[in-house]
Amino acid sequence: QVQLVESGGGLVQFGGSLRLACAASGSGFSLYTMSWYRQAPGKQREFVTSITTGGTTNTADSVKGRFIIYRDNAKSTVYLQMNSLEPEDTAVYYCNAAHRIFSDRRYWGQGTQVTVSS
Repeated sequence: QVQLVESGGGLVQFGGSLRLACAASGSGFSLYTMSWYRQAPGKQREFVTSITTGGTTNTADSVKGRFIIYRDNAKSTVYLQMNSLEPEDTAVYYCNAAHRIFSDRRYWGQGTQVTVSS
């Protein structure tokens, strides 16, 4: 069992930056692909970016070049550095952990709100 706790959300102005963190408890953090998703009001949850156990990243076109994901396995934490924020980035951001072998081991955090003012 893995528990995920996001932090770092808040209110930021257009063009600003925020760094989100997702701290994992439980064992085997390094065995999980870690991802960030987001859900804006009235919209479906969407993929933002991910990082595999080997460090390979995948990023949605909508945030490519602005958002960076990285992980610190020693701290069991994944980060999302968000730059050049736009009002369209306003959403609840969720952390996800997916075991690289056992597909049923998939966990979500509770989410953190990011609001970008214009």
